[in-house]
Amino acid sequence: MIIGVPKEIKTNENRVALTPAGAIELVKRGHSVYVQKTAGVGSGFVDEEYMEAGAEMLDTIEEVYAIAEMIIKVKEPIEKEYSLIKSDQLLFTYFHFASYKKLTDAMIASNSVCLAYETVTPDDRTLPLLIPMSEVAGRMATQEGAKYLEKPMKGRGILLGGVPGVPPAKVLVLGGGIVGTQAAKMAAGLGANVTILDINLDRLRYLEDVMPPNVTTMYSNEYNIRRLIKNHDLIIGAVLIPGAKAPNLITREMLKEMRAGTVLVDVAVDQGGCIETCKPTTHEDPIFIIDEVVHYCVANMPGAVPYTSTIALTNATLPFAIQLADKGWRKACKDNPALAKGLNVVHGKIVYEAVAEAFDMEYHPLEL
Repeated sequence: MIIGVPKEIKTNENRVALTPAGAIELVKRGHSVYVQKTAGVGSGFVDEEYMEAGAEMLDTIEEVYAIAEMIIKVKEPIEKEYSLIKSDQLLFTYFHFASYKKLTDAMIASNSVCLAYETVTPDDRTLPLLIPMSEVAGRMATQEGAKYLEKPMKGRGILLGGVPGVPPAKVLVLGGGIVGTQAAKMAAGLGANVTILDINLDRLRYLEDVMPPNVTTMYSNEYNIRRLIKNHDLIIGAVLIPGAKAPNLITREMLKEMRAGTVLVDVAVDQGGCIETCKPTTHEDPIFIIDEVVHYCVANMPGAVPYTSTIALTNATLPFAIQLADKGWRKACKDNPALAKGLNVVHGKIVYEAVAEAFDMEYHPLEL
């Protein structure tokens, strides 16, 4: 198979979808790998490393899309790329369709095959291609939240871990999945008092067992959320419904119940956000303020640590990319039901139910 790796062009996105180590594995199986020049530089991988791995370098993104049967990316295609996508071309990347109708419409019109990292789902319901970036984003949520709690950043001016004689900050984490767990671990490790909410009692029991004493678990409902937001300094939104739009757990009118300088970090912004007032921001312009509450809503948080993120992502995606390249997407998805669940849009039809529901569009079961 001919595999193309374009340079990411989303604002401040420095990751690349394939490391030189990944290129070696594909090339030695007889596949051709074409990488856009300087695609890996932001992650610390120079062109010479890809060439040594057996990949060929192309000057432009247009050349990569034109030659490739399968495009491997990190982030969803942006508008500049829509016209480059060919009919029948396989795109293997993060899409998060349910939060972006324009992208969904464009991929339907392209007649391509869109296989989304975030919905590849084995029988155990884990999300193997989302987990590594969720781990990074969860840890970064606490790191960035701590920074924006500083007064020059318009926060409350509170040190996350406090000092002897001064109480630490209070951190509220909405969601006890991978993002929420990593965020809570980081905050607890820095000495904050952490409360983590979830609706899954089995998950809460697990977290109660593994978390340190400064982490409290609590069932997630509107009453508890309204009560806790009044006195917590950093609130991290970490709710995920695979492939679907995130629910709004904090509404616009709830902001007036928070103290001035409270910081909101919505990691779910890729899926529409679980905080109503959040809208996607960039690393270049990461925050905005509503009712004196700081909103940090960067849609590609792991892009700020591209070396770590790129290696972690390739470690997870490469086995699936090899299956797709070796067998073609049809046979690979028939042989591996987890991979089949990654299919969201195929030849102009939505085959992932949650995406169809998000936009009240027609759903076409994949088996048909």
